[in-house]
Amino acid sequence: MEELIVLGAKENNLKNINVSIPKNKFVVITGLSGSGKSSLAFNTIYAEGQRRFMETFSSYARFFIGSLNKPKVDKISGLSPVISIEQKTTNKNPRSTVGTSTEIYDYLRLLYSKISIAYSYKTGEQMISYSIDRVIDTIMNEYLNQKIYVLSPVIRSRKGHYQELFQDIAKKGFIKVRVDGEIKDIFDGMKLDRFKTHDIEIVIDTLLVSLKNKKRLSESIKTAMKFGDDLISVINRMDGIKKYFSKHLMCPTTGISYPSPEPNTFSFNSPKGSCSKCNGLGYNSEIDINKIINKNQSIKNGGIIPISKNKDPWILEQIEIIGKKFNFNLSTLITDIPKEGLNAILYGLNDSFKVENKKIGINKIYNLNFEGIYNFIKNEFKNSRSIKIKRWAKEFMHKSICNECNGDRLKKKSLYFKIDNKNISEVSKMEIINLKKWIDSLHQKLSVKEKKISNEIITELNKRISFLLNVGLEYLSLNRTMKTLSGGESQRIRLATQVGTHLTDVLYILDEPSIGLHQRDNNKLIKTLKELRDLGNSIIVVEHDKDMIVQSDYVIDMGPESGENGGFITSIGNYNDFIKNNSLTAQYLNKTKQIRIPTIRRKGNGNHIILNGANGNNLKNINIKLPLGKFICVTGVSGSGKSSLINETLYPIINKHFYKSIKKPLPYKEIFGLENIDKIIEINQHPIGRTPRSNPATYTGVFSEIRSLFSSLPESKVLGYKSGQFSFNVSGGRCEKCKGAGLNTIEMNFLPNVQVKCEECKGERYNEETLNIKFKNKSISDVLNMTIDEAILFFDKIPNIKRKIKTLKDVGLGYIKLGQQSTTLSGGEAQRIKLASELSKKGTGKTVYILDEPTTGLHFHDIKILINVLEKLIDKGNTVIVIEHNMDVIKMADFIIDIGPEGGKNGGNIVFSGTPEEIIKVTKSHTGTYLKYEL
Repeated sequence: MEELIVLGAKENNLKNINVSIPKNKFVVITGLSGSGKSSLAFNTIYAEGQRRFMETFSSYARFFIGSLNKPKVDKISGLSPVISIEQKTTNKNPRSTVGTSTEIYDYLRLLYSKISIAYSYKTGEQMISYSIDRVIDTIMNEYLNQKIYVLSPVIRSRKGHYQELFQDIAKKGFIKVRVDGEIKDIFDGMKLDRFKTHDIEIVIDTLLVSLKNKKRLSESIKTAMKFGDDLISVINRMDGIKKYFSKHLMCPTTGISYPSPEPNTFSFNSPKGSCSKCNGLGYNSEIDINKIINKNQSIKNGGIIPISKNKDPWILEQIEIIGKKFNFNLSTLITDIPKEGLNAILYGLNDSFKVENKKIGINKIYNLNFEGIYNFIKNEFKNSRSIKIKRWAKEFMHKSICNECNGDRLKKKSLYFKIDNKNISEVSKMEIINLKKWIDSLHQKLSVKEKKISNEIITELNKRISFLLNVGLEYLSLNRTMKTLSGGESQRIRLATQVGTHLTDVLYILDEPSIGLHQRDNNKLIKTLKELRDLGNSIIVVEHDKDMIVQSDYVIDMGPESGENGGFITSIGNYNDFIKNNSLTAQYLNKTKQIRIPTIRRKGNGNHIILNGANGNNLKNINIKLPLGKFICVTGVSGSGKSSLINETLYPIINKHFYKSIKKPLPYKEIFGLENIDKIIEINQHPIGRTPRSNPATYTGVFSEIRSLFSSLPESKVLGYKSGQFSFNVSGGRCEKCKGAGLNTIEMNFLPNVQVKCEECKGERYNEETLNIKFKNKSISDVLNMTIDEAILFFDKIPNIKRKIKTLKDVGLGYIKLGQQSTTLSGGEAQRIKLASELSKKGTGKTVYILDEPTTGLHFHDIKILINVLEKLIDKGNTVIVIEHNMDVIKMADFIIDIGPEGGKNGGNIVFSGTPEEIIKVTKSHTGTYLKYEL
């Protein structure tokens, strides 16, 4: 079948739609936020593909893993095996890196196990290994006609008396040993000083090296190898010089040996390769004393932070007793407590002492056995089974680079295997583009034998590296952990990995892969998608990007509006036919509708924030001057240093200045102008909550107003219901079966846990008594199930509630539900909820707002609404700083800071700062090149 046919799709807001999607084509599904794009692509087509895959399992397997419900659709035909590449599935495991996720590191480990050269970590000499025949030949050549000792090392630099060892050696027929450099006869009861470090070698033979004694030499060497675990030493009796020989890789001077390398030798996820101190993580979690104590407060006023909220009487009593010994009390400032006393509070004290009461002349004896705050936190983090307690303990810790492996994750021995004088960790730290150059350069540097061994491995490495280059990720390195990547970056990595698998006849569904990608790199991504299609696959992309729509084979436009007013197909066909119709997307593409460029740029309020000497990550000691009271856009190619400058340097500095934040900014020299603002607010795309209980109503605070309204109803007053009766976070009015979540979690043995609607409350979150209280014939659960648009009409006569809900409508979220679970919201939606929450507050006009790619998930029309909202903030005197690649946003800015010119090491410079009209004249600015077409 040449088409994927969907009949009667009714999932979420889809209006019983029918659609035929051509196979082996590059198809874009577009439309307003909430119009039904994801409902069609992911909740219908992908969900059905997943369900059919589960049906292929045996009934025995399905008994353990359960089955998936059929999506609300009458029929789907022509469905190929489906792979979904979404943004929300970023791997948070600290062991998952760019290298492991793409398999590049696996091939690199294989390469190192086959052709790397080992070096001694003590002397730097090249390690060597010997066969027994080679040992014999070497000794015959180097020691001919000389007397030698043949020795078996059995103890190397270890403490002990070794009485039993000497007895055992004697039983095996040997009469001499070399102890700490001295030859000794073994005698009954022989033992050493147990507290000193010793070297012990068995004297296997003493002989003259000659052709006549060659057979004897051979037997002695074999015996020495047996007792020395394949390692022997030979000493010239005339000059006393020692030389080692081993079947393993061995340092010829010191005799240290390495096992033969294998791929796991270079794996930080295997005990054979991982650093024993940090277990291959590269860092250790250690307690930060500065997070435990506040030196400017007394213990009574919260000076010991872990006990400041819950003042445990027993702990306070123990500290009071410590105070009696070291002359302080609970009202003494931490900074005034004697060092010994503070150490006792932190690290514990086990002591008995007496204190004289001068008033009554009696000595009181105290017996103290106090663990110490530091030790308590450490033990709870290490041993507690409670996730909540571990999380609490983690608040007082910080990550520090492992001092054993210096963050390289591997054992010392693993780091001394080198190719082209580079160990595997050094190669993993290279940016992808430099890694490609290094791999290509090996062709000239390897021997004929090494080339023959490594050709296939290098071919596979080049393929996978090229895929990453093709999706615009040349600035990443293999050792970058996946959890530090943006949703768009991790999605493009999985896309590159899929191209490498060379699967055919597969349906790939992608969720906005262009997120976080500069226009310069967009064509690379589109080219990769087309390569995937040309392999014989079907590509469906949920996307708003103009270039993606223009270069697609087929476009499906959802709408006409969001939420209940969406769910229809408003236009369908190839691009040339598509832009001729009157759908909202087509109108923006054919310029019938557009985001108008402002005729005058704002002049600002004349004040500035000046940041000098920013040099964290790849920033090149840059200086910036931010004009206040303007719309500032920070742009540049992916990896150029935008987030390093704004999110990791500027924001932590100002946040620490106003709110004493503990987050440490990246290195910088100085900052001026903070007196010109009164606060800073970062509106990022992190979820508004981790559980299904978090939702837009709770986050914006409007739910408190709604609960107060319900508790003020006559029926509530008669029954004595307070505001808490209508909370699903506390006992009383909520359903106790699901604890107010509306969902119950079913643990799956072989798959991620599944959440199903609570059987008790049918997903309504509350008990029957609470649901019987109604306002305008709607229960509290009915209100939470209203869309923002419906809620505005419902609360039309209640200004304080309507005002807060309307801010959600103003940021383009009229289609989401008041009580929609935070776990189902996209990053862009979460960001706009935070923006709405800020809009509902009274501003001072001296606030700096920072937004990171706020256009994520937004249609052209949604971007227009967003810009209007941001301009309202600026018109009140505030400053808005946006990190963005979207040209519609950049062209609206009053001031642009362009960072680059490239990503990674070739970025981190200020390419340009000024107005949009000025940047288009700068030839080395990639942003200016593309903005020229918009202006």
